[in-house]
Amino acid sequence: MEFLKIGDKSLLYPIIQGGMGVGISLSSLAAHVAGNGGMGIISTAQIGFREDDFYKNPIEANLRAVKTELQKARDIAAEVFENRFKVSKQASKFLEKLKNYNPFIGFNIMVATNKYADYVIEAVKAGADIIISGAGLPIELPELVAKGQALSENAKKTCIAPIVSSRKSAKVILKMWDRRYNTTADAVVIEGPLAGGHLGFSYDELHELGADTMASKNYKREKYDAEIKEIIEEVRIYEEKFGKKIPVFVAGGIYTKEDMDHAISLGADGVQMGTRFVTTYECDAPDDYKQTYIDAKEEDIVITKSPVGMPGRAIRNDFMDRLKTGPIPIRHCHNCLALSVCDRKTIPYCITDALCSAANSDESHALLFCGSNAYRATALEHVEDIMKELTEK
Repeated sequence: MEFLKIGDKSLLYPIIQGGMGVGISLSSLAAHVAGNGGMGIISTAQIGFREDDFYKNPIEANLRAVKTELQKARDIAAEVFENRFKVSKQASKFLEKLKNYNPFIGFNIMVATNKYADYVIEAVKAGADIIISGAGLPIELPELVAKGQALSENAKKTCIAPIVSSRKSAKVILKMWDRRYNTTADAVVIEGPLAGGHLGFSYDELHELGADTMASKNYKREKYDAEIKEIIEEVRIYEEKFGKKIPVFVAGGIYTKEDMDHAISLGADGVQMGTRFVTTYECDAPDDYKQTYIDAKEEDIVITKSPVGMPGRAIRNDFMDRLKTGPIPIRHCHNCLALSVCDRKTIPYCITDALCSAANSDESHALLFCGSNAYRATALEHVEDIMKELTEK
Protein backbone atom coordinates (compact mmCIF):
# COMPACT_ATOMS: atom_id res chain seq x y z
CA MET A 1 0.00 0.00 0.00
CA GLU A 2 1.28 3.45 -0.96
CA PHE A 3 0.99 6.42 1.34
CA LEU A 4 -0.78 9.56 0.12
CA LYS A 5 1.72 12.41 -0.08
CA ILE A 6 0.58 15.73 1.35
CA GLY A 7 3.33 18.30 1.10
CA ASP A 8 6.40 16.65 2.61
CA LYS A 9 4.30 14.34 4.79
CA SER A 10 2.57 10.99 4.32
CA LEU A 11 -0.97 9.90 5.15
CA LEU A 12 -1.68 6.19 5.53
CA TYR A 13 -5.40 6.28 4.70
CA PRO A 14 -7.06 9.07 2.63
CA ILE A 15 -9.52 10.01 5.35
CA ILE A 16 -9.67 13.35 7.16
CA GLN A 17 -11.71 13.66 10.34
CA GLY A 18 -13.49 17.00 10.00
CA GLY A 19 -12.84 19.74 12.53
CA MET A 20 -15.91 20.26 14.73
CA GLY A 21 -16.29 22.95 17.36
CA VAL A 22 -16.96 23.80 20.07
CA GLY A 23 -15.33 20.92 21.94
CA ILE A 24 -16.38 18.10 19.62
CA SER A 25 -13.08 17.35 17.91
CA LEU A 26 -10.31 17.96 20.39
CA SER A 27 -7.32 15.81 21.34
CA SER A 28 -9.12 12.49 21.90
CA LEU A 29 -10.98 12.19 18.61
CA ALA A 30 -8.14 13.64 16.53
CA ALA A 31 -5.64 11.30 18.21
CA HIS A 32 -7.67 8.15 17.64
CA VAL A 33 -8.30 8.94 13.97
CA ALA A 34 -4.63 9.78 13.43
CA GLY A 35 -3.48 6.74 15.40
CA ASN A 36 -5.60 4.58 13.12
CA GLY A 37 -3.99 5.99 9.98
CA GLY A 38 -6.29 8.88 9.10
CA MET A 39 -5.81 12.61 9.54
CA GLY A 40 -6.94 13.86 12.94
CA ILE A 41 -8.13 17.46 13.06
CA ILE A 42 -8.62 19.60 16.16
CA SER A 43 -11.03 22.54 15.88
CA THR A 44 -9.71 25.81 17.31
CA ALA A 45 -13.25 27.20 17.66
CA GLN A 46 -13.26 28.22 21.35
CA ILE A 47 -10.77 25.41 21.96
CA GLY A 48 -10.04 26.75 25.46
CA PHE A 49 -13.65 26.79 26.65
CA ARG A 50 -12.78 24.56 29.61
CA GLU A 51 -9.84 26.71 30.73
CA ASP A 52 -10.37 28.43 34.10
CA ASP A 53 -9.93 31.91 32.64
CA PHE A 54 -11.93 31.37 29.43
CA TYR A 55 -14.76 33.78 30.28
CA LYS A 56 -12.28 36.45 31.36
CA ASN A 57 -9.64 36.01 28.69
CA PRO A 58 -11.11 33.84 25.90
CA ILE A 59 -8.45 34.47 23.26
CA GLU A 60 -5.55 33.88 25.64
CA ALA A 61 -7.23 30.70 26.92
CA ASN A 62 -7.80 29.48 23.38
CA LEU A 63 -4.25 30.14 22.20
CA ARG A 64 -2.87 28.35 25.24
CA ALA A 65 -5.12 25.35 24.57
CA VAL A 66 -3.87 25.07 20.97
CA LYS A 67 -0.51 23.84 22.24
CA THR A 68 -1.84 21.64 25.05
CA GLU A 69 -4.50 19.92 22.92
CA LEU A 70 -2.00 19.16 20.16
CA GLN A 71 0.51 17.71 22.60
CA LYS A 72 -2.17 15.54 24.23
CA ALA A 73 -3.26 14.35 20.80
CA ARG A 74 0.30 13.46 19.82
CA ASP A 75 0.82 11.42 23.01
CA ILE A 76 -2.45 9.50 22.62
CA ALA A 77 -2.00 8.96 18.88
CA ALA A 78 1.46 7.44 19.33
CA GLU A 79 0.07 4.86 21.75
CA VAL A 80 -2.99 4.12 19.59
CA PHE A 81 -0.81 3.70 16.50
CA GLU A 82 1.58 1.35 18.27
CA ASN A 83 -1.29 -0.80 19.56
CA ARG A 84 -3.14 -0.83 16.24
CA PHE A 85 -0.24 -1.66 13.94
CA LYS A 86 2.24 -3.22 16.37
CA VAL A 87 5.31 -2.07 14.50
CA SER A 88 8.25 -4.34 15.30
CA LYS A 89 11.43 -5.72 13.79
CA GLN A 90 9.59 -8.92 12.96
CA ALA A 91 6.79 -7.05 11.18
CA SER A 92 5.58 -7.76 7.66
CA LYS A 93 6.81 -5.67 4.73
CA PHE A 94 3.77 -3.39 5.09
CA LEU A 95 4.36 -2.84 8.79
CA GLU A 96 8.06 -2.29 8.18
CA LYS A 97 7.07 0.73 6.07
CA LEU A 98 5.14 2.08 9.02
CA LYS A 99 8.21 2.28 11.22
CA ASN A 100 8.92 5.81 10.02
CA TYR A 101 5.26 6.84 9.90
CA ASN A 102 4.05 9.61 12.18
CA PRO A 103 0.32 10.05 12.93
CA PHE A 104 -1.00 13.07 10.99
CA ILE A 105 -2.57 15.75 13.23
CA GLY A 106 -3.56 19.33 12.49
CA PHE A 107 -6.10 22.08 13.06
CA ASN A 108 -9.20 23.50 11.45
CA ILE A 109 -9.08 27.30 11.82
CA MET A 110 -11.95 29.44 10.52
CA VAL A 111 -11.00 32.59 8.63
CA ALA A 112 -13.93 34.33 10.36
CA THR A 113 -12.25 33.79 13.74
CA ASN A 114 -11.30 36.94 15.62
CA LYS A 115 -7.48 37.09 15.75
CA TYR A 116 -7.30 34.48 12.97
CA ALA A 117 -3.63 35.27 12.37
CA ASP A 118 -2.73 34.60 16.00
CA TYR A 119 -4.38 31.16 15.90
CA VAL A 120 -2.56 30.18 12.71
CA ILE A 121 0.81 31.31 14.05
CA GLU A 122 0.24 29.54 17.38
CA ALA A 123 -0.76 26.30 15.62
CA VAL A 124 2.40 26.41 13.50
CA LYS A 125 4.58 27.11 16.53
CA ALA A 126 2.96 24.17 18.31
CA GLY A 127 4.00 21.88 15.45
CA ALA A 128 0.76 21.26 13.55
CA ASP A 129 1.14 18.97 10.54
CA ILE A 130 -1.54 20.86 8.62
CA ILE A 131 -3.95 23.79 8.87
CA ILE A 132 -7.29 23.40 7.11
CA SER A 133 -9.07 26.72 6.73
CA GLY A 134 -12.49 27.82 5.53
CA ALA A 135 -15.47 29.98 6.65
CA GLY A 136 -14.01 32.71 4.46
CA LEU A 137 -11.18 32.90 1.96
CA PRO A 138 -7.82 32.07 3.61
CA ILE A 139 -5.88 34.38 1.32
CA GLU A 140 -3.15 35.20 3.87
CA LEU A 141 -2.65 31.64 5.13
CA PRO A 142 0.72 31.02 3.40
CA GLU A 143 2.16 34.25 4.82
CA LEU A 144 0.87 33.50 8.33
CA VAL A 145 2.29 29.98 8.25
CA ALA A 146 5.66 31.39 7.18
CA LYS A 147 5.56 33.83 10.11
CA GLY A 148 4.73 31.00 12.49
CA GLN A 149 7.59 28.90 11.21
CA ALA A 150 10.01 31.80 11.59
CA LEU A 151 9.03 31.99 15.26
CA SER A 152 9.02 28.22 15.79
CA GLU A 153 11.66 25.94 17.18
CA ASN A 154 10.13 23.09 15.19
CA ALA A 155 11.90 22.23 11.96
CA LYS A 156 8.79 20.66 10.43
CA LYS A 157 6.74 22.43 7.78
CA THR A 158 3.03 22.95 8.31
CA CYS A 159 0.93 22.04 5.28
CA ILE A 160 -1.98 24.25 4.18
CA ALA A 161 -5.38 23.28 2.79
CA PRO A 162 -8.27 25.59 1.91
CA ILE A 163 -11.91 24.52 2.20
CA VAL A 164 -13.87 25.40 -0.94
CA SER A 165 -17.41 24.79 -2.17
CA SER A 166 -17.15 25.96 -5.77
CA ARG A 167 -14.68 26.17 -8.61
CA LYS A 168 -14.88 29.95 -8.32
CA SER A 169 -13.66 29.98 -4.70
CA ALA A 170 -10.92 27.44 -5.47
CA LYS A 171 -9.75 29.57 -8.38
CA VAL A 172 -9.65 32.78 -6.33
CA ILE A 173 -7.65 31.22 -3.49
CA LEU A 174 -5.16 29.28 -5.62
CA LYS A 175 -4.63 32.22 -7.97
CA MET A 176 -3.96 34.62 -5.09
CA TRP A 177 -1.56 32.20 -3.40
CA ASP A 178 0.28 31.81 -6.69
CA ARG A 179 0.49 35.55 -7.39
CA ARG A 180 1.22 36.79 -3.88
CA TYR A 181 3.39 34.03 -2.49
CA ASN A 182 4.47 31.90 -5.44
CA THR A 183 3.08 28.86 -3.65
CA THR A 184 0.03 26.60 -3.73
CA ALA A 185 -2.02 24.30 -1.55
CA ASP A 186 -0.73 21.04 -0.13
CA ALA A 187 -4.30 19.69 -0.22
CA VAL A 188 -7.81 20.96 -0.94
CA VAL A 189 -11.05 20.07 0.86
CA ILE A 190 -14.28 20.36 -1.14
CA GLU A 191 -17.13 20.81 1.33
CA GLY A 192 -20.50 20.12 -0.25
CA PRO A 193 -24.04 21.12 0.75
CA LEU A 194 -24.69 18.03 2.92
CA ALA A 195 -22.05 19.02 5.49
CA GLY A 196 -22.76 19.91 9.10
CA GLY A 197 -22.42 23.27 10.77
CA HIS A 198 -21.86 26.39 8.71
CA LEU A 199 -22.28 25.90 4.97
CA GLY A 200 -20.58 27.73 2.13
CA PHE A 201 -23.82 28.10 0.18
CA SER A 202 -26.65 30.61 0.05
CA TYR A 203 -30.19 29.52 0.93
CA ASP A 204 -31.08 29.73 -2.77
CA GLU A 205 -28.14 27.51 -3.72
CA LEU A 206 -29.12 24.93 -1.11
CA HIS A 207 -32.69 24.95 -2.39
CA GLU A 208 -31.54 24.58 -5.98
CA LEU A 209 -29.47 21.54 -4.99
CA GLY A 210 -32.31 20.03 -2.95
CA ALA A 211 -30.15 20.24 0.15
CA ASP A 212 -32.33 22.43 2.37
CA THR A 213 -34.97 20.10 3.85
CA MET A 214 -35.49 16.71 5.50
CA ALA A 215 -31.81 15.79 5.84
CA SER A 216 -31.60 16.49 2.10
CA LYS A 217 -33.48 13.42 0.92
CA ASN A 218 -34.15 15.31 -2.33
CA TYR A 219 -30.48 16.12 -2.86
CA LYS A 220 -29.50 16.43 -6.52
CA ARG A 221 -26.20 14.65 -6.19
CA GLU A 222 -25.34 14.59 -9.87
CA LYS A 223 -25.56 18.40 -10.01
CA TYR A 224 -22.98 18.93 -7.28
CA ASP A 225 -20.90 15.99 -8.57
CA ALA A 226 -20.37 18.09 -11.69
CA GLU A 227 -19.10 20.97 -9.51
CA ILE A 228 -16.73 18.61 -7.70
CA LYS A 229 -15.23 17.56 -11.02
CA GLU A 230 -14.84 21.23 -11.99
CA ILE A 231 -13.03 22.01 -8.74
CA ILE A 232 -10.71 19.04 -9.19
CA GLU A 233 -9.95 20.24 -12.71
CA GLU A 234 -9.01 23.67 -11.31
CA VAL A 235 -6.75 22.13 -8.67
CA ARG A 236 -4.98 20.03 -11.30
CA ILE A 237 -3.96 23.24 -13.12
CA TYR A 238 -1.91 24.28 -10.09
CA GLU A 239 -0.73 20.74 -9.50
CA GLU A 240 0.84 20.82 -12.95
CA LYS A 241 2.18 24.35 -12.60
CA PHE A 242 3.94 23.63 -9.30
CA GLY A 243 4.95 20.08 -10.18
CA LYS A 244 3.49 18.57 -7.02
CA LYS A 245 0.60 16.36 -6.01
CA ILE A 246 -2.30 18.29 -4.46
CA PRO A 247 -4.70 15.71 -3.00
CA VAL A 248 -8.39 16.65 -3.09
CA PHE A 249 -10.74 15.49 -0.35
CA VAL A 250 -14.54 15.53 -0.69
CA ALA A 251 -16.59 16.40 2.41
CA GLY A 252 -20.29 16.66 3.20
CA GLY A 253 -22.56 13.62 3.36
CA ILE A 254 -19.71 11.09 3.56
CA TYR A 255 -20.80 8.31 5.93
CA THR A 256 -20.04 4.90 4.43
CA LYS A 257 -17.43 3.19 2.26
CA GLU A 258 -19.90 3.49 -0.60
CA ASP A 259 -19.91 7.27 -0.15
CA MET A 260 -16.13 7.27 -0.06
CA ASP A 261 -15.88 5.14 -3.21
CA HIS A 262 -18.28 7.48 -5.00
CA ALA A 263 -16.16 10.53 -4.14
CA ILE A 264 -13.03 8.79 -5.40
CA SER A 265 -14.85 7.79 -8.60
CA LEU A 266 -15.26 11.53 -9.31
CA GLY A 267 -11.50 11.99 -9.25
CA ALA A 268 -11.00 12.86 -5.57
CA ASP A 269 -8.06 11.40 -3.66
CA GLY A 270 -9.94 10.93 -0.40
CA VAL A 271 -12.72 12.15 1.87
CA GLN A 272 -13.33 14.22 4.96
CA MET A 273 -15.88 12.94 7.49
CA GLY A 274 -17.25 14.63 10.58
CA THR A 275 -20.69 13.35 11.54
CA ARG A 276 -19.77 9.65 11.45
CA PHE A 277 -17.04 10.22 14.04
CA VAL A 278 -19.28 12.10 16.50
CA THR A 279 -21.00 8.93 17.68
CA THR A 280 -17.76 7.23 18.69
CA TYR A 281 -16.60 6.39 22.18
CA GLU A 282 -13.46 8.42 21.50
CA CYS A 283 -15.17 11.64 20.40
CA ASP A 284 -14.66 14.58 22.78
CA ALA A 285 -18.39 15.45 22.81
CA PRO A 286 -20.38 14.57 25.96
CA ASP A 287 -22.46 11.39 25.90
CA ASP A 288 -25.80 13.19 25.75
CA TYR A 289 -24.62 15.11 22.66
CA LYS A 290 -23.83 11.80 20.97
CA GLN A 291 -27.19 10.38 22.10
CA THR A 292 -28.97 13.28 20.41
CA TYR A 293 -27.53 12.08 17.11
CA ILE A 294 -28.55 8.51 17.81
CA ASP A 295 -32.09 9.59 18.73
CA ALA A 296 -32.50 11.99 15.79
CA LYS A 297 -34.93 11.19 13.01
CA GLU A 298 -34.46 12.34 9.45
CA GLU A 299 -37.02 15.11 9.84
CA ASP A 300 -35.16 16.49 12.88
CA ILE A 301 -32.22 17.61 10.75
CA VAL A 302 -32.87 21.13 9.49
CA ILE A 303 -31.24 24.23 8.03
CA THR A 304 -31.01 27.17 10.41
CA LYS A 305 -29.62 30.68 10.18
CA SER A 306 -26.42 31.32 12.10
CA PRO A 307 -25.77 34.66 13.83
CA VAL A 308 -23.06 35.25 11.22
CA GLY A 309 -25.68 35.15 8.48
CA MET A 310 -24.69 31.81 6.99
CA PRO A 311 -26.97 28.78 6.70
CA GLY A 312 -26.11 25.97 9.07
CA ARG A 313 -27.29 22.38 9.48
CA ALA A 314 -28.34 21.25 12.95
CA ILE A 315 -30.68 19.00 14.92
CA ARG A 316 -33.94 20.70 15.79
CA ASN A 317 -34.48 21.10 19.54
CA ASP A 318 -36.17 23.40 22.07
CA PHE A 319 -33.47 26.03 21.64
CA MET A 320 -34.12 26.30 17.91
CA ASP A 321 -37.87 26.41 18.46
CA ARG A 322 -37.45 29.27 20.95
CA LEU A 323 -35.52 31.27 18.36
CA LYS A 324 -38.69 31.40 16.23
CA THR A 325 -40.28 33.63 18.87
CA GLY A 326 -37.47 36.19 18.84
CA PRO A 327 -33.80 36.83 19.71
CA ILE A 328 -32.21 35.28 22.78
CA PRO A 329 -30.45 37.97 24.86
CA ILE A 330 -26.66 37.96 24.75
CA ARG A 331 -25.17 37.87 28.23
CA HIS A 332 -21.50 38.20 27.38
CA CYS A 333 -19.39 38.69 24.23
CA HIS A 334 -16.58 36.17 23.85
CA ASN A 335 -14.89 38.00 20.94
CA CYS A 336 -14.95 34.77 18.97
CA LEU A 337 -15.66 36.18 15.51
CA ALA A 338 -14.37 39.13 13.56
CA LEU A 339 -16.58 42.23 13.76
CA SER A 340 -17.07 42.08 10.00
CA VAL A 341 -19.05 38.84 10.32
CA CYS A 342 -20.76 39.25 13.70
CA ASP A 343 -22.78 42.36 14.50
CA ARG A 344 -23.11 42.19 18.28
CA LYS A 345 -26.13 44.52 18.24
CA THR A 346 -28.32 42.61 15.80
CA ILE A 347 -27.47 38.89 16.10
CA PRO A 348 -30.36 36.66 17.27
CA TYR A 349 -28.19 34.73 19.75
CA CYS A 350 -24.55 34.15 20.69
CA ILE A 351 -23.11 31.26 18.71
CA THR A 352 -20.36 30.65 21.29
CA ASP A 353 -22.89 30.35 24.12
CA ALA A 354 -25.03 27.99 22.06
CA LEU A 355 -22.14 25.74 21.01
CA CYS A 356 -20.53 25.76 24.47
CA SER A 357 -23.90 24.78 25.92
CA ALA A 358 -23.95 21.80 23.56
CA ALA A 359 -20.45 20.77 24.63
CA ASN A 360 -21.39 21.22 28.31
CA SER A 361 -24.57 19.09 28.17
CA ASP A 362 -26.92 22.07 28.51
CA GLU A 363 -29.25 21.06 25.70
CA SER A 364 -31.96 23.60 26.53
CA HIS A 365 -29.54 26.33 25.39
CA ALA A 366 -27.64 24.28 22.81
CA LEU A 367 -27.12 24.53 19.09
CA LEU A 368 -26.45 20.97 17.91
CA PHE A 369 -24.65 21.18 14.59
CA CYS A 370 -24.67 17.99 12.51
CA GLY A 371 -24.29 16.68 8.98
CA SER A 372 -27.18 15.42 6.85
CA ASN A 373 -26.53 11.80 7.87
CA ALA A 374 -26.68 12.24 11.65
CA TYR A 375 -29.98 10.34 11.80
CA ARG A 376 -28.23 7.22 10.46
CA ALA A 377 -26.36 6.70 13.73
CA THR A 378 -27.91 3.90 15.81
CA ALA A 379 -25.25 3.23 18.44
CA LEU A 380 -21.80 4.28 19.59
CA GLU A 381 -18.85 2.88 17.63
CA HIS A 382 -15.10 2.80 18.01
CA VAL A 383 -12.96 4.91 15.67
CA GLU A 384 -10.85 1.86 14.88
CA ASP A 385 -13.87 -0.07 13.62
CA ILE A 386 -14.95 2.80 11.37
CA MET A 387 -11.47 3.10 9.92
CA LYS A 388 -11.34 -0.63 9.24
CA GLU A 389 -14.77 -0.54 7.59
CA LEU A 390 -13.64 2.27 5.29
CA THR A 391 -10.24 0.89 4.37
CA GLU A 392 -10.40 -2.89 4.41
CA LYS A 393 -11.74 -4.77 1.41
